[in-house]
Amino acid sequence: MRGVDVEERPLVLIWELTQACGLTCKHCRADAQPERHPDELTTAEGKRLLDQAADFGDGQLVVLSGGDPLVRDDVTELVAYGTQQGLGMTLTPSGTESLTPERIESLQDAGLRRMALSLDGGDADSHDAFRGESGSFEATLAAAEAARETGLPLQINTTVCAETVDQLPAIRELVADLGAVMWSVFFLVPVGRGRVLTQISPDRAERVMEWLHEVSEAEPFGLKTTEAPHYRRVTIDRERDGDSGENDGLQRRTGIRAGQGFAFVSHTGEMYPSGFLPESAGNVRSESVVDLYRDSALFQRLRDDSALEGKCGACPYRGVCGGSRSRAYAATGDPMGSDPLCSFVPDEYDGPLPATHEERVPTD
Repeated sequence: MRGVDVEERPLVLIWELTQACGLTCKHCRADAQPERHPDELTTAEGKRLLDQAADFGDGQLVVLSGGDPLVRDDVTELVAYGTQQGLGMTLTPSGTESLTPERIESLQDAGLRRMALSLDGGDADSHDAFRGESGSFEATLAAAEAARETGLPLQINTTVCAETVDQLPAIRELVADLGAVMWSVFFLVPVGRGRVLTQISPDRAERVMEWLHEVSEAEPFGLKTTEAPHYRRVTIDRERDGDSGENDGLQRRTGIRAGQGFAFVSHTGEMYPSGFLPESAGNVRSESVVDLYRDSALFQRLRDDSALEGKCGACPYRGVCGGSRSRAYAATGDPMGSDPLCSFVPDEYDGPLPATHEERVPTD
């Protein structure tokens, strides 16, 4: 997907099949409930959405998420249909006993490209406490092993907040032991149940990202961050030649953020820039997902770096970072405001700082 024009198509299109889930995870964006919503997109509506997604272009990546998408009995059918349309179909199921080896094999046979499982602790006690369900850790490990045995590529997702940050080294070891191809590290946005959790400080986030960069260089698996685009600034600075006065990384790298390379369709068809930025651009039941992504005022504004405000707007890294628009929205109600998790302050910027800002990060 390198070279994709994010003005025309997202790198990642997420469809939240349902908000139903048997777990009560502390960070749940969806505030998931045991029962399905009666107004979920139907199978037929979902297939129409996948038809439209294929209009973005060859190999469009689609993530089926939840809640727990396996609560729906049409998941395998939808994976097979999307694959037939030329889409790259992936899935983020919950770590429950419903994720059996037989079901994993049927999903792979239907064309599933990758499965993402969540680990938020390095052992059963820490993970199960965070997930709100005894046995979730063992069920997740069993599903990961089943995926490895069938040859299905595995991604591990981890939430970073005050309750989990000290578990990161142990989780890193698990990611390696499980043979995962990707570790996706999500920095908490306080929405849904996640509003009651404690975010780490901007200074701690900076140190975690520096450590993640070291992990990315040492491990065979890939590593990416979610809702933490300033990880790209950290990476660029650590790779930059100290003798060079010009950061060519600013010219050669671009990143994605809410509405810019990333889009989210809710269980009822609302089109959001991200699942963590609940401001709707319209509904796919009445408008094309392609048109909403390319032409809606909300998405176009989010792709306009000149519309960024505060220190994000003054930042020389705004083209490769731009800050988490979701976190800015959660903190201020304005998706174009400053990301309060980033501690970097541009040279000569003397405007207001986010309330959680703690200290400057030097530019050299």
